[in-house]
Amino acid sequence: MEHFYLSLLLVFVSFVSLSLFFLFYKHRSNFTGPNLPPGKTGYPMIGESLEFLSSGWKGHPEKFIFDRMTKFSSEVFKTSLLGQPAAVFCGPTCNKFLFSNENKLVTAWWPESVNKVFPSSTQSSSNEESKKMRKMLPNFLKPEALQRYIGIMDNIAERHFASGWDNQKEVIVFPLAKRYTFWLACRLFISVEDPNHIATFADPFQALASGIISIPIDLPGTPFNRAIKASNFIRKELVKIIKQRKIDLAEGKASPTQDILSHMLLTCDENGQYMAELDIADKILGLLIGGHDTASAACTFIVKYLAEIPDVYEGVYNEQMEIAKSKAAGEMLNWDDIQKMRYSWNVACEVMRLAPPLQGGFREALTDFAFNGFSIPKGWKLYWSANSTHKNPDYFPEPQKFDPSRFEGRGPAPYTYVPFGGGPRMCPGKEYARLEILVFMHHLVKRFKWDKLIPDEKIVVDPMPIPAKGLPVRLFPHKA
Repeated sequence: MEHFYLSLLLVFVSFVSLSLFFLFYKHRSNFTGPNLPPGKTGYPMIGESLEFLSSGWKGHPEKFIFDRMTKFSSEVFKTSLLGQPAAVFCGPTCNKFLFSNENKLVTAWWPESVNKVFPSSTQSSSNEESKKMRKMLPNFLKPEALQRYIGIMDNIAERHFASGWDNQKEVIVFPLAKRYTFWLACRLFISVEDPNHIATFADPFQALASGIISIPIDLPGTPFNRAIKASNFIRKELVKIIKQRKIDLAEGKASPTQDILSHMLLTCDENGQYMAELDIADKILGLLIGGHDTASAACTFIVKYLAEIPDVYEGVYNEQMEIAKSKAAGEMLNWDDIQKMRYSWNVACEVMRLAPPLQGGFREALTDFAFNGFSIPKGWKLYWSANSTHKNPDYFPEPQKFDPSRFEGRGPAPYTYVPFGGGPRMCPGKEYARLEILVFMHHLVKRFKWDKLIPDEKIVVDPMPIPAKGLPVRLFPHKA
């Protein structure tokens, strides 16, 4: 009997050893080939994902990039991220190459975690989904169309500050900024503006945003598991809204042009097919995330930097008060007012250089190609990094210095400043974000000065930059 158990143990050990051998062999085989970029691939399955993610959790996402650029003396290096063989592209030449070859040599790629959080996005390629969305969005997100939203943004900002900031001695900025941008997105995308209704989405959206780009381990308590549960909850709520909108459109109680939701419901493809309710829910879900998460991070860091640099605050305050004093009582902000906020936008741009809400993006190689003398195999994942230029002294002298004048005149060199991406996949909501950020700044500085309550508060990137404690501040209202 002892020999039997010993034999079983030997069989088990042999099985585990062979499994590990084949796992390592398969992992290494993904990175074999002539002329691949320099780099290391880490462990099977995990690769260097933990180092990549933990550098953000520690507040220095650029460290993963710059350490390897220095170690391998290259602006392109290989690695393994989120279970995939990958090459990281750094610098303006790399940015230009990736952005210029969209749908030629490369296409958009999202980690498996995204496909599981947005299941209907797997019904067709991400490229096709992107094309569909980009046909729909221009009618609502181009500057001419956005002009009619400024009054709505101004009204919601007024209500937001009145309910969440006025008469408060201290506030925590990040959740308030998220409330503001989410309120706007709900109002402009799906015509929902009841604060109580919107509040039911707040916590699920936070869980969703934190778990979308994460290691796809679907176990209770993991960020990925929480994201899936949150997306299922939000999707059900959106389907309720979609069903009601269908009824309202049929009865003439809703306008076909009032928001993106109506447009999606009434638009068919070349075959006369209309989108399914769940498909619309997924797309609205993606728009709501894109329409508020990145902008709320930008608004939060604007508050942080204006608290730290008094002369920059004064410049923004003077510009915004000149606009405020030109308005009659009750008169809303308009397009001309937004165009006068040049210094304020330079400040916002410098904030997004130092704390880019979009840290970078993934692409997938559609075919084998060569770049900078290196071979990139078909199917490899490619990652471009905003920080590789934003915090590089070769492109922004004294990169840690806050200097809005970098954006005067012609501004930064092409492909060095990329908070919204670039090429055909540049964020279609760039102008929308500009408006909501500037309206936020207008209402903020005309009401308050403020001090940070935690002077050296840690910044965590997960996957966007967030002050670890949400940026608590003490408010000092201006005297009437």
